[in-house]
Amino acid sequence: MNSTIQQLMPADIALMSALLTTFGEAFDEVETYSGRRPSEDYLRQLLKSDYFIAIAALKAGEVVGGLTAYELKKFEQERSEIYIYDLAVAAAHRREGIATALIQKLKEVAAERGAYVIFVQADLDDDPAIELYTKLGIREDVLHFDIAVNRGNHIA
Repeated sequence: MNSTIQQLMPADIALMSALLTTFGEAFDEVETYSGRRPSEDYLRQLLKSDYFIAIAALKAGEVVGGLTAYELKKFEQERSEIYIYDLAVAAAHRREGIATALIQKLKEVAAERGAYVIFVQADLDDDPAIELYTKLGIREDVLHFDIAVNRGNHIA
């Protein structure tokens, strides 16, 4: 694999923007990731926060994959867990070990933060994701529920 894996910092707004484009294309949800893109200041504040993590895979300076995650501080003990929110690799660069390398980098970040576990969800029909996560972790079958915040709001 001849890609570079790097955690994005507040100055990496162009890379974060490219990561949003990569997610939109990889998930076939361009409108979701590009239709109402956040401002540079919003992205900078997010990247500066202590709860958000963005990691990008680059080839020749181009973002070809990445992941975003959230650190969740626990209340029952002084520890945290990391939730992988999005992980994608551009179609032309799949099966090159990039997703595994992204998760390995996240494991380093999680260890630095003192997190005790990383967790992720996969859709039942997403065989490549299930195969990847099975290789890296222990499967738990759970139910996921989306709860609307206000009446009349639709969850997208």
